[in-house]
Amino acid sequence: MPLFSKTAKKSTRLFFATDVHGSERTYRKFINAGKFYQANVLVMGGDITGKMMIPIIREGPGKYRATLQGTLEHLEGDSALAALQERIGTLGFYSQLMEADEFKALQADKGAVDRLFHQLARQRLEAWVDLAETRLRGTGIRCYITGGNDDYPDALAVLHRAGSEAVVACEGLAVPIDDVHIMVSIGQSTPTPWKTPREMPDEALAEVIEKMVAQVPDRNCSIFNFHDPPVDSTLDTCPMLDWTTDPPAQIVKAGQVVMHGAGSHSVRAAIEKYQPMLGLHGHIHESAGVAKIGRTVCVNPGSEYGEGLLRGVLANLVDGKVESYQMTSG
Repeated sequence: MPLFSKTAKKSTRLFFATDVHGSERTYRKFINAGKFYQANVLVMGGDITGKMMIPIIREGPGKYRATLQGTLEHLEGDSALAALQERIGTLGFYSQLMEADEFKALQADKGAVDRLFHQLARQRLEAWVDLAETRLRGTGIRCYITGGNDDYPDALAVLHRAGSEAVVACEGLAVPIDDVHIMVSIGQSTPTPWKTPREMPDEALAEVIEKMVAQVPDRNCSIFNFHDPPVDSTLDTCPMLDWTTDPPAQIVKAGQVVMHGAGSHSVRAAIEKYQPMLGLHGHIHESAGVAKIGRTVCVNPGSEYGEGLLRGVLANLVDGKVESYQMTSG
């Protein structure tokens, strides 16, 4: 027996991405990231569903038209149609092929538009869960998914699937990601100028956080997967907007766009109070980075989902510590 022996510490490699907003290409890269980065835990933060539906109108046999990003496009042939549908999916939008009379009827019925949008959002998310289960089954990789402020509750409901092996719907729960570390997940955000589906006052968010953290026995080994970043952390810096205009306009002073911290006071207060090992955040796409708040490593990978680009953070966790981390892009 050797005089000195050392037991190897078991580490968990976690890959985190967020704000894919319905982008097919970005999500597929996320599912493949486990194998690519040799991560055994995948975490998808909030804002996973798309923001827009694009009608594709059939004009005749093999002929179609659609308006995408302000440009009217005329298409001919199945290959052109498939290419357009793929481009729409990469942008994170939904598409629906319809006849001209269906399109006119839809234009006149806002309720029908909303119902179709929600249906398409659920269908894509169901397909994404199927893909994750197929790709990750038997690999030992677990995929934890939470919603964000932009996600409708009826769409998120499809994440809760009986018998799921790889996908864990983790929002509102304290879930162990390994034998040591526990993650708590909250997808709601503080109010935005866009009045998104899942917003709440910062005071109410603070109450939700307290109830969630109370479920964690050892906060030193905890991960706060909170969609809203902590205020004034550099992970929440974005242009200040005038909420009285439609759409909201950037505020400019002396020829310069005014920047500010748009994150949550309650999220920052909870991190300062409980000092989790790791904070996973998103919401503010342009503020990718890493910030330390006390002992807590807080990350926001940012988002460029419309380009089909996956931004992420790879973190190695050992016994309640972030041993190392790396921002990724590809």
